[in-house]
Amino acid sequence: MIDEALLHSENIEESWCFAELLRTKGQILQLGSVPNIAAAEEAIRQSLEVACRQGALSLELRAATALVRLRREERGPLADAYSKFSEGFETADVRAAQELLEGSS
Repeated sequence: MIDEALLHSENIEESWCFAELLRTKGQILQLGSVPNIAAAEEAIRQSLEVACRQGALSLELRAATALVRLRREERGPLADAYSKFSEGFETADVRAAQELLEGSS
C-alpha cells in the first residue's frame, strides 16, 4: 500500500508528502517477523534527502529522528536538523529529537 502511495505521489507530482511517505515506508520495513533494516534505512535516508531539498524542517527532523532510532550511533543528521529550529520546542517531534540527542530515549 505504501508503495502505491509513493507511486501515486510521483505520478501526480504531489511532492509535498513524498518525504513523509518514504519515512513511513522505512518504519513499516522495520516491522514484522523479518524486518528489512537495510531497506528501511535506505527509505529513511531518501526521506531525509527529500525533506532537505524541499526545506521541510519538520519532515527533516522526523526523518532524522527515525534514522537515529534505527541506527543509534548516527546522530549527526538529527543534530543538524534540530539546530535549524528556533521555535516549536514544545512539539512532540522536537521534544523527541531533543531526548534522543541527550541520550535519554
